[in-house]
Amino acid sequence: MTNNAATVLQCSTLETLVDTIDEIRSLTNEQLDESTRGQKGQFMTPAAAARILSNMFRDLNGELHVLDAGAGVGSLTTSLVNRALRDFQPTSITANAWELENVLVENLNRSLDLCHEACDENQVLWSSEVNQIDFIQNAVDILNARKAGKKTTIFNKAILNPPYLKISAASKERKNLRNVGIETGNLYSCFVSLALMLLEDGGELVAITPRSFCNGAYFNDFRRVLLDGNNLNKLHIFESRTKAFKGDKVLQENVIFHIVKGEIQGQVEITSSTCADDPEPIVRIAEFAEVVNPNNPDRFIHIVTNDEQASIATRIGGMPCSLVDLGIEVSTGKVVDFRTKKNLRHNPEEETVPLIYPMHFNNYLIEYPVKSKKKPNAIVLNEETMKLMVPNGTYVLTKRLTSKEEARRIVAGLYTADLADVEVVGFENKTNYFHANGQPLDMDFAKGLWVYLNSNIVDQYFRQFNGHTQVNATDLRTLRYPTREQLITMGQQAQKFNQEQFDTLVESL
Repeated sequence: MTNNAATVLQCSTLETLVDTIDEIRSLTNEQLDESTRGQKGQFMTPAAAARILSNMFRDLNGELHVLDAGAGVGSLTTSLVNRALRDFQPTSITANAWELENVLVENLNRSLDLCHEACDENQVLWSSEVNQIDFIQNAVDILNARKAGKKTTIFNKAILNPPYLKISAASKERKNLRNVGIETGNLYSCFVSLALMLLEDGGELVAITPRSFCNGAYFNDFRRVLLDGNNLNKLHIFESRTKAFKGDKVLQENVIFHIVKGEIQGQVEITSSTCADDPEPIVRIAEFAEVVNPNNPDRFIHIVTNDEQASIATRIGGMPCSLVDLGIEVSTGKVVDFRTKKNLRHNPEEETVPLIYPMHFNNYLIEYPVKSKKKPNAIVLNEETMKLMVPNGTYVLTKRLTSKEEARRIVAGLYTADLADVEVVGFENKTNYFHANGQPLDMDFAKGLWVYLNSNIVDQYFRQFNGHTQVNATDLRTLRYPTREQLITMGQQAQKFNQEQFDTLVESL
């Protein structure tokens, strides 16, 4: 065989490796049960997205012990192998993959066989193991074995696209996680936490997950696992919610992140792209304190992609007051409509009081009543419902849920006592309301707060750490606010109820 022929042979499998596995992924997608894919969290990684993940690794030299949990057809492991063989000098690659679905395992084995061929042609030792068992249970068993001093499989690289599903507090998975000191309620955070714990010090983890873990008390423990003693080195976000998983109905905004276990925290490389194959992504280097504010005990992760956003983070994050400083609170509406159906009325009647839903928000104000065939306008006031009411007066309300089509995340409305001649009013559970220890707010102060929440700069700041369409009371508690005096002044100056004036008044701060 000539040297030229040998070179062609050496490159043949590697040249087509990623594209071949992506074809396998596309064909396998068609074999999956569409009605259960969402329930199982089966969203496999297209080649372009897999390439972003594999390109995040800093060092793929030497002996590679790869962990891929929820491996699907092996797109991520294949992409990692492809990059290692092209750009580094690995001496051996051991791939450990976990996957439960039969049709996926069949094609995963095909993918790993192709990786084997590519390694053989490039004179790199290869071994692999497909574990068709529960990753959570298996990982916990390995960690417990290590704790007992037993020899276990080692891992120094982890690459994951884990399933996106909530798990109940009473589930077997949660019990297993508590056994190794983790408290988290979603499969994706379970998988990433366990993978990180399984890595040896200096090991690298790259994962693509929903962005929801960046904020909220629900993921406090997961952020602890990620950030304590590790280096959150890189973050990559997509401007479009749907562009990471083309062809799949993924509603969450995704983030790709790179962590080095046991390494001192340094600066964070933040990349933003329109889609997975964007030829000109925006890259920015940020100080860690800009990403995780040291004054925020919940350690929310702000993903700031440009200098303008950094300025927004500094200005709003630097506002002087918390809600406690202002002497007010924010709560979720007390009325859960389906629990009190018999007391709901479509139109106001003699024994009813207003029940305010998101449908009552109109052009920054609360409009009442409104014509609706779906939702009621009123609730009967009786012994059962009285405890769910608040005194009629001035409140600032926000929607808890916004549709992905809406331009804003924070949508605030001003509720005033003159909307109905009643002593109490009900706020439905899909709203949040600001109040003074259960009592109404002073009008000028409320108007200033309402102006502030409806400003574009606050909405943009909120998006930096909130990766979903939900706005919970906890999120609003973590915001920083102007002083009471500044809010009152803005409230007194607010004459026109439009976006331009809101933004002008807040800019004046």
